[in-house]
Amino acid sequence: MIKKILFTLTTLSLVLAACAPAAATEAPALAPSRGAVPGMEESAGEGARSFDTANTGYSAGTSPTVERMVIKDVQISLAVDEPEASAGRIQAMAEEMGGYVVSLNMYQTTLDNGAKVPQGSITVRVPAERLTEALGKIKAESSQPVLNENINSQDITAEYTDLSSDLRNLEAAEAQLQEIMDGATKTEDVLLVYNQLVSTRGEIERIKGQMQYYEQAVALSSVAVELYTNEAVQPLSIGTWEPKGVAKDAIQDLINTLEWLANAAIRIVLFVLPVAICIFGPLVLIVWGALRIYNKRKRAKTVLPPKE
Repeated sequence: MIKKILFTLTTLSLVLAACAPAAATEAPALAPSRGAVPGMEESAGEGARSFDTANTGYSAGTSPTVERMVIKDVQISLAVDEPEASAGRIQAMAEEMGGYVVSLNMYQTTLDNGAKVPQGSITVRVPAERLTEALGKIKAESSQPVLNENINSQDITAEYTDLSSDLRNLEAAEAQLQEIMDGATKTEDVLLVYNQLVSTRGEIERIKGQMQYYEQAVALSSVAVELYTNEAVQPLSIGTWEPKGVAKDAIQDLINTLEWLANAAIRIVLFVLPVAICIFGPLVLIVWGALRIYNKRKRAKTVLPPKE
């Protein structure tokens, strides 16, 4: 019995050693997490149905048709009239499609001319099969051409297939370990098999978690939207001339400098001078009055006739 247990444990250790490195190097950018996409436990989407590990229904001798699993992420920048209102409509659209909001940030930014305008960013996840529809609605928020658009695709079919294979091997090992433990009679044998069984089940849960994350990432595409006001992207224009590059920067610097000088002059006239008058005016009057009295007395002494 001991020899059988040791042989089985050695074999299972080799299986675990083979599974662990492969899973650790598959996709470092996609850390396995069971809660990475909340609210999506019921469905993994069309792109992951053929990889449902709970209902695989095929043995190692069959060769099922493999459906490609592709994760899509989109980054897009738009100029809109009201960033906050546009963000609200994008949020409502994502929720109506069955997705959700990952993050939403609204803040104030300062333009080159010193004006403060609203700006924001929103990241949503929408069903992959409705990604094109979602992008169309997002672009409709702007009356201007898209400032920037970047679509990234990552094919994880090979990684997912490897995980499926590892999972089947580990589940077979788990069943064999359970059978051995059920037949063990000695306490040391039971403890030895139990420890290996716990390790195997932990590896199974880890792989299932990563597979679930992949399924959810394929089912829901991420769309990150940067929202600028139209004022922030308007070109500098002088009549019909729209300077660009260095000329635009130089003219903008000149305008900013003249604006600063004008503001400084206004502050001097409306703030600095009144404050200076209030603080130093009485002192000046006192000094002026004292000097006047002193001069009068001095002149009076000089005009007195000499005594006889």
